[in-house]
Amino acid sequence: MLFLFGSLPKFKYFCIREHHLILNMKASEQTSQQIQRAINKIAQKFPSTDEPSVITDIHLRAIQDSGELLAFDDDENEVNRCVIEEWIDNKEEDFYNQVTAILRKELKNMHKVADNLGILKPYSFVLENDDKETVAELYVADDDTVIIGGDLMEGLGKDLDSFLDKLLD
Repeated sequence: MLFLFGSLPKFKYFCIREHHLILNMKASEQTSQQIQRAINKIAQKFPSTDEPSVITDIHLRAIQDSGELLAFDDDENEVNRCVIEEWIDNKEEDFYNQVTAILRKELKNMHKVADNLGILKPYSFVLENDDKETVAELYVADDDTVIIGGDLMEGLGKDLDSFLDKLLD
């Protein structure tokens, strides 16, 4: 359950900002298809069964120079590898922000596939950079969890302090 303190305009700003980011970072149809194929191949490696695998995360690693999108399980076993041609030699400073938005959109669109892997829930799709550092949590497959990203939680402490000050006055 999420409680929001503060004003709704901040939430509106977040929604508009996130929407704006996704609109500016639209993937080509080819990129969308390549990502969808990659997610489907991951799903084939973890088919739905009565005894699901005990994996907590699917690690997606985007390599900026080569355009590769790699998928690993928790034990660093490679699950899938593909090349996203649009990402090859991408020198954008906000590359990982763009990739995060694109992957979140595709995972959300493919939620039926992403939610039904043969993995014990909850599990996550996590984006990593080429140094294996976590960049973003992209998607959580759990009936009770929703990821809130972006700037929604930024300044929450200040808002809570302000709310408490007004309440105590």
